[in-house]
Amino acid sequence: MALDNESFDILLATVQRFVRERLIPAENHLEEHDEVPPAIVDEMKAMGLFGLTVPEEYGGIGLSVAQEVKVNFELGRTAPAFRSVFGTNIGIGSQGILMDGTPEQKAQYLPRVASGELVMSFALTEPDAGSDAASLKTTARPDGDHYVLNGTKRYITNAPRAGAFTLMARTGGPGAAGVSAFIVPADLPGITLGKKDRKMGQRGTMTCDVILENVRVPAANIIGGVAGRGFKTAMKVLDRGRLNISAVACGIAQRVLDESVRYARERRQFGKPLADFQLIQAMLADSQAELRAGWALVQDVARRFDAKPPHVSDPEVSMLVSCAKLFCTEMAGRVADRGVQVHGGAGYINEYPVERFYRDVRLLRLYEGASQIQQIVIARELTRHD
Repeated sequence: MALDNESFDILLATVQRFVRERLIPAENHLEEHDEVPPAIVDEMKAMGLFGLTVPEEYGGIGLSVAQEVKVNFELGRTAPAFRSVFGTNIGIGSQGILMDGTPEQKAQYLPRVASGELVMSFALTEPDAGSDAASLKTTARPDGDHYVLNGTKRYITNAPRAGAFTLMARTGGPGAAGVSAFIVPADLPGITLGKKDRKMGQRGTMTCDVILENVRVPAANIIGGVAGRGFKTAMKVLDRGRLNISAVACGIAQRVLDESVRYARERRQFGKPLADFQLIQAMLADSQAELRAGWALVQDVARRFDAKPPHVSDPEVSMLVSCAKLFCTEMAGRVADRGVQVHGGAGYINEYPVERFYRDVRLLRLYEGASQIQQIVIARELTRHD
């Protein structure tokens, strides 16, 4: 699945212009009002951004992973909240249906996802089960041709906007084999949302708890129609999501570096531009070298991801995805820190973009698998005995 090169070049140029002319100028509104303007959301839908990864047969654009990471690099150049509006939708929210859903489930949900009519969220994390997804406690008890769900999901991105959740619940015994993936419409009786989380950064993004109390979900809403496969679905979904977070991290690092270079050229100290001081040059050079290394890694892993059989887990590719997620998100944190340092006192002031990105980028090392989880995945594959 991929868009032809000519069409993709046009799409990428359109996204670059949209980021430059519409999203970056709206960053101050986002910071002040903690919301993405509805007019911008409508423009995203009209551009097809809600269907970037949905196959053309379901009304989407059908990007390959190698193409998707390039789009996400460009979107990383602006506040993360803009991408968050549709990023979960085309990523971890709907990828489970695309990868493992039945033909009926794909036909029912994916066209609505692609149009932006349906926003989907990924509900895996719980108060006592974050990276340890196999220990989740939300239960799904069979009751005739339905399951009754009880539990709480935490930090669910886009939950206040969601029309449905890809939700993991325990249908069987302990461990990964007892987890199933459900499509859960957000308007079912028994679903309530917690208050919107107040976060360190990423203004304009929406996360909150999703509370399920005796929620009746049709058995037909199990993704793929077979119970007990939810953990495998979640891991496949997270592989693609982690690679795209890596691309976003590179895009953010590029924006911070651009802002830092501009400031270093314009700001004068001791009679000359900051950019003429070698210690400033060293910070800029380190950021450029790490950014280029990270972006090269992301593109290489994306090509390998596309080369493997579609929707099939490959331990080596998963390990490489974790390499990208680990390196790029940690790298973006270092670049953001240097960006603040280059700006000096101004870097601590909210009106400068580097202060905002310094806060925003911190989350990248935590969600969709913290850095320590990526280290475990990498080491496990390196030491695996066949």
